[in-house]
Amino acid sequence: MGTKDTTYLGIDGGGTRCRARIEDENGRVLGAASSGPATTRIGFEKAWRSIMEATEAAAAQAGLTREGFARMHAGIGLAGLGRRGAEAALNKIAHPFASVIFISDGLAACLGAHSGADGAIVVAGTGSVGVGLIDGREIRLAGYGFPVSDEGSGADIGLQVVRLALRAADRRGELTPLLSEVLGAFDHDPYQAVAWSEEARATDYAAFAPIVIRHANQGDPVGRRIVERAADAIGDLLDLFLARGIERLSLVGGLADAITPWLTPDLRARLRCPDADAAAGALLVARGRLELPERELPKREADQEQASKFRV
Repeated sequence: MGTKDTTYLGIDGGGTRCRARIEDENGRVLGAASSGPATTRIGFEKAWRSIMEATEAAAAQAGLTREGFARMHAGIGLAGLGRRGAEAALNKIAHPFASVIFISDGLAACLGAHSGADGAIVVAGTGSVGVGLIDGREIRLAGYGFPVSDEGSGADIGLQVVRLALRAADRRGELTPLLSEVLGAFDHDPYQAVAWSEEARATDYAAFAPIVIRHANQGDPVGRRIVERAADAIGDLLDLFLARGIERLSLVGGLADAITPWLTPDLRARLRCPDADAAAGALLVARGRLELPERELPKREADQEQASKFRV
């Protein structure tokens, strides 16, 4: 492909991996690739390296040289963008692109899920967050970061099971097959778990989530309680969007398929498959096809009262 052609880059930078997709002016995918985590929580320089690594791999597929980046417009959805000073710090990074617009990974996912139209998504992955769009406004719920927030996420599920495993090791709780397997990851030594926790990140805790879900589906009582709690947290976010008048809902993220069966039947019936992914949402921004929504903080007390009406 010639370097004189305009191209568009969509980035979905999350806590587990970074995905890059390059399209031409007609929306044809030229290249796609992924790299490691791209979240501000690992540091701006590390996040940017992941972005560029994925971009360069996608560009290689597209037959683009570095010179071609000068005609590439980038929309970058990035986890942790809401952290204080994050956007300003990222905007100071020298980049090779024709233009760059940073948005949160949650907003990118919402734009992609509903093709830029009004709607809401709840992300259930390494972290969790709710993002809704209505009448040109963005409503964001939770997603303040692990461990203070992100209820219902893989990281939160992992934290709960490690805590309960340590209780079981002290005989302060039931030792189920799930907790035995988790303790086995630390050679049944609680102090090894403590040493691990001192350096563990959200992604490390989230690695336990598939184990918990597997045991929950097999009837493990502790696993069931953890997953039920996670589903309640995700369901609460969906209910709050319904209370704000947003009817179009999607559940996305690496744990979406696993959590969906644990939601209440009414919420499962309301969910619709997303139109596209977060990289597609970032590409909409890169192309300048929509105005970025105005951020709105929800009226939480009123929302909580209304949300209860949607529970069955």
